[in-house]
Amino acid sequence: MRIVKLTQESKNNILENLLKRSPNSYGKFEDAVNNILLDVKTRKDEALFEYTKKFDKAEINSSNVIVSKEEIDRAYTLVDPELVNVIRKALKNIKEYHEKQKQYSWFDSKPDGTILGQKITALGRVGVYVPGGKAAYPSSVLMNVIPAKVAGVEQIIMCTPPDKDGNVYPTTLVAANEAGVDVVYKVGGAQAIAAMAYGTESIPKVDKICGPGNIYVALAKKAVFGYVSIDSVAGPSEILVIADETANPRYVAADLLSQAEHDEMASSILITTSEDIANKVSQEVDNFVKVLSRREIIQKSLDNYGYILVVKDIDEAVDVANEIASEHLEIVTKDPFTVMTKIKNAGAIFLGEYSSEPLGDYFAGPNHVLPTNGTAKFFSPLSVDDFIKKSSIISYSKNALEAIHNDIETFATAEHLTAHANSIAVRFEK
Repeated sequence: MRIVKLTQESKNNILENLLKRSPNSYGKFEDAVNNILLDVKTRKDEALFEYTKKFDKAEINSSNVIVSKEEIDRAYTLVDPELVNVIRKALKNIKEYHEKQKQYSWFDSKPDGTILGQKITALGRVGVYVPGGKAAYPSSVLMNVIPAKVAGVEQIIMCTPPDKDGNVYPTTLVAANEAGVDVVYKVGGAQAIAAMAYGTESIPKVDKICGPGNIYVALAKKAVFGYVSIDSVAGPSEILVIADETANPRYVAADLLSQAEHDEMASSILITTSEDIANKVSQEVDNFVKVLSRREIIQKSLDNYGYILVVKDIDEAVDVANEIASEHLEIVTKDPFTVMTKIKNAGAIFLGEYSSEPLGDYFAGPNHVLPTNGTAKFFSPLSVDDFIKKSSIISYSKNALEAIHNDIETFATAEHLTAHANSIAVRFEK
């Protein structure tokens, strides 16, 4: 990995390079995505099944678009029972963590007859997108579905692309069934996002779409925002490690590569106060890359967006980490909890050498759907909050309103909204 001595210039260059990975830079694909969205919105199922035939080579129609109970039962026979058991253990951890996020309606009453409050209501229907392609990610199924279930969403549907024979990945089906998905549809890509956003004869319109996907899926989600809510427009994966001289370079190198293998655009950055650690981590990375199965993807990722930054002290490391606002942030120092208190911007923070990033991806319980590409400065991980909405409650007695009606009328009149003022004034006419 390249080792860079941090200067203002090198920091600016790195930040500029990382921003090239933003979904906002995918403009050349937008026309194709918009054409698909409009076509599905207009022709509904007809267009949906044509695109499934074109892109997935599968003969899908209204009679087989829904995954049957028999297909789900068969999936269990194709998945290793040990993996099913692990999925259930992870599900328990994820559910317990998210149950602590639940919010409840509240009301506050005063002696003068004023009642103010907030009503919490779960979304009615949520659509979860699960990629197909070269790999299946049952962990993403759990992370997207469980917070919606905990929030009390009435119906959760899932869209995932079929293979050419019209089958869905068995692990995806098992995870969906264990998590409590109501219906699974065999459609993928931008056309699936369109179907969930606008509704077709086979697939109902949802209130919110969540879940990862390729560039076309990301742009489709961005385009339909407003017709429905979305979780976020996710960019490529990223990890940032802050390490001092006490860190184990082999562990650090392994953790950096855990994200580099995702994607050629993934970012892996080490910020360290120790030149010795920088050199040792670089050597360990080179050794690992030679033996890991996805070495071509890893190497391209490291060549494009991999850095080892040497800084003068931990405070400078924290400053740079807050500027980058990484999706995953590991702190491997002699006092990680003190360093953590200075972190303002990160999707998920992992403390200590035994809290490696994959622990959060699969098992610990916190959500692995995290803000990317610097958006941790203003976005949070996916949570129960993403699947509820809040209504304000206002109730005043006559006496309570009478005490302040002149103030409201004064305010409304100052804004030249006389009908507003009149709505209050008529209640106190002589």
